[in-house]
Amino acid sequence: MAKKVATKKVAAKKAPVKTQKNKASVAEFIATVDDDARRADAKAIDKLLREVTGEKPAMWGASIIGYGSYKLTNTMGEADWPKIAFSPRKGATVLYIVPDLLASDPLMDKLGKYKNGKSCLYINKLADVDQKVLRELAARSWTHMNEKYE
Repeated sequence: MAKKVATKKVAAKKAPVKTQKNKASVAEFIATVDDDARRADAKAIDKLLREVTGEKPAMWGASIIGYGSYKLTNTMGEADWPKIAFSPRKGATVLYIVPDLLASDPLMDKLGKYKNGKSCLYINKLADVDQKVLRELAARSWTHMNEKYE
């Protein structure tokens, strides 16, 4: 007969969120984007989001450009996070917007060529999407976040 060994439950420590707002220059980061087209797209998206939000962007971690901030609470704990953001990654430019828009907004059908995740919109090139629709989606996301977190 096997002897039972008492085990002590240890509370799991929550790792600190690695993506933090920092003082790095958004313009310098955009200037380092290798691909000319992706760099031009990043400048255009930055301009669009500055206009929509009225906010000066900040770097979050090494590669996310965010506008505004709020307290995000999830299973990992609580952390500051941008209300809307984007990142010009090598494979695609990623926009971080309200997940409900990605799942249900009728404008998504008019956006153009994209892929989406839970709260990420992946665009290969800005020319693949209708920029007026993108602006409206960003505005809706920004309004939603401000209503929910202010």
